[in-house]
Amino acid sequence: MPVQKVKDSSDLDAKVPSHLQRTSITSLTITSEPSHRCVKARVVHIGPVISCAQKDGIEMLRAELKEEDPLQRTAEHTSINVIFFGTLAKDFSQSARQGDVVLLADFTIKKSPSFLRDKLHPCQLEMDGKDDCVYVCPSAKPSHGPSSSEAKYTYVPLNNLKPKTVVNVYGVVTFFKQPFPSKGSDYCSTLKITDQSDVKVGCNIFSKKLEDHPVIFRVGDIIRLHRFKTEMFRDSMSLLNTYGWSTVTFDGTIDSPVVPHTSRKLFHFGESDIRTVQELRQWAANQSWISNDLTVSLSSVKPGMYFDLTCQLLAKAVMDSRCILLKVWDGTKCQHPLLNVAVASDALEGESTVAKDRMNLTANVLVYDNHLEVARDLKPGTFLCFYNLHALLQRAPDQLPDQLEHLSFHLHGGTSYGRGLRSLPAESPALQSFKSVLEKHVDLDEYDEVNDGTLLEIWYTPPEAVVLPNDDETDAEADTGPSYTVRTCEHNMRRLTLARVKRSTSPLLCHVRARVKKYNPQQLYQCLKLFCSNCKTILSVKARVKKTVHRCLCHTALGVQLMQYRLLIQFELEDQTDTLEALLWENAERFFHVSAVDASGSQDLQDKIQTIMDTIQPPDSSLEERPWLDLCVSVYTVKDNDRNRVCYQITNTEIKEE
Repeated sequence: MPVQKVKDSSDLDAKVPSHLQRTSITSLTITSEPSHRCVKARVVHIGPVISCAQKDGIEMLRAELKEEDPLQRTAEHTSINVIFFGTLAKDFSQSARQGDVVLLADFTIKKSPSFLRDKLHPCQLEMDGKDDCVYVCPSAKPSHGPSSSEAKYTYVPLNNLKPKTVVNVYGVVTFFKQPFPSKGSDYCSTLKITDQSDVKVGCNIFSKKLEDHPVIFRVGDIIRLHRFKTEMFRDSMSLLNTYGWSTVTFDGTIDSPVVPHTSRKLFHFGESDIRTVQELRQWAANQSWISNDLTVSLSSVKPGMYFDLTCQLLAKAVMDSRCILLKVWDGTKCQHPLLNVAVASDALEGESTVAKDRMNLTANVLVYDNHLEVARDLKPGTFLCFYNLHALLQRAPDQLPDQLEHLSFHLHGGTSYGRGLRSLPAESPALQSFKSVLEKHVDLDEYDEVNDGTLLEIWYTPPEAVVLPNDDETDAEADTGPSYTVRTCEHNMRRLTLARVKRSTSPLLCHVRARVKKYNPQQLYQCLKLFCSNCKTILSVKARVKKTVHRCLCHTALGVQLMQYRLLIQFELEDQTDTLEALLWENAERFFHVSAVDASGSQDLQDKIQTIMDTIQPPDSSLEERPWLDLCVSVYTVKDNDRNRVCYQITNTEIKEE
């Protein structure tokens, strides 16, 4: 039968059929005979209507009822879980509210699977809606809330918590640890909260899913906890999540939008919540402990420090089974030389950081052990916060003993002192000032892949001598279809695969056949550069307009020299064997059949270059759909920070013209 509502408690008692006998919740056992029995109790909590996988997807709802019989006040297990199934679940959800008194009959008694967690009654009541009897009496004392249409929740001040009760609370975070693996299959979050009462309460949250844990970014954030069990631990009150628990967090910054953060698809959030958050923000802003923010910028880091760092992830690489490298920056320049961790280019996910490395802007963070799971899921471009990051002085493997040590960063394993990392939402109010710092380096961002600093060393006239590979070192050619380019060199040699080229010793001039996997810069007007051949100075040209750009002058030991326009693009090539990054620089004008100086003032010529690039790498195309290119590639070596680095440059190649 459906849920029936009555006006008051006397009507509720009158509705009890004569054949039913009232029984107390505390007297129920797994062996009790439920026939002809009924229970009367007040609704403490009502969960959402969900699908029950164990019962072929039938709808279900869980509610907690608490007996209010004065004779049972000192008894244990006065609260019990009740599970409603089918249409009864939906009816109860629409008819009952927290605080209402209900009468239940013809229920089934089962063992409670959540007893060890929620410490409620060891049994639970189940009602499938067939012959069950449910009466609801609205509460005479409505819970606090903004309006009768909102869900009604009562929040307990932290100084009023009593042991062994299930409560809803609000608090300001004074300490927190990111989720970490606990015993068994659960993750555990640990935090401490306080409110206007100045009482501090610890809280432990256990859940198998990381996404279910509270999203806390910093001390001072506001958190709302629903359905948490109070316990005494070492003479202090603590909170533990129970069945049906939920958390919602808010940024603690005054005047920032009150935006709830939670993984729950359905949750209550009303005007009363907004008022509570704003009141806690105002109170916390006047507390001395809230200013103890450990977040510092890279420009302020000193060796030996443990600190929090807000930053942006540029690139990442898996070093081994227990270590991941995260290359990050915050837009500030460190006062100490930063350690550059060597990583193979094909192992690095994300953008090149060479320009930022040279400017001492890139922090190489080594992440270990229990933090790997979070680090693996991070995408380049993500904003991050590291907690309890350690700055150490150390030498690179190839450094001499008398050379200056460089600063490195380690996120050690474990969770001591809140150690961990978390991605930050891009819209976070705390990131707005941070983003403005990054925007000061917008020019560096645009040219980071093919950057000016790198070109000062890797620009190089290809070697005149041709090193021919031996016959047993060449790779058989395959008929892979027509090519969109033609080689203009006179070298008579067999093609090499990209894998073979990367294994070769420089200097070398060779032929390859490959497709374009990607290229940089993506905005092709950015490929225009001003170059001084005498002093190797390179400037970026930012104009993409139909006008003449002012010519720059380069001051050299020989006097003043007019700088020249050049085109520069970095390709990532791929064939069946490997990938390879190669610059198009000396040969660029010949490749496109376009003069760089003409392109600097002509939109039509810039569009011509774009059309060619859209042909060799059509937008939204797969690699297999792109045309093959026959290329002549120069392999040579340059000095890079006192190391020899092998570079590749496309030469003696041009686009076929109709």
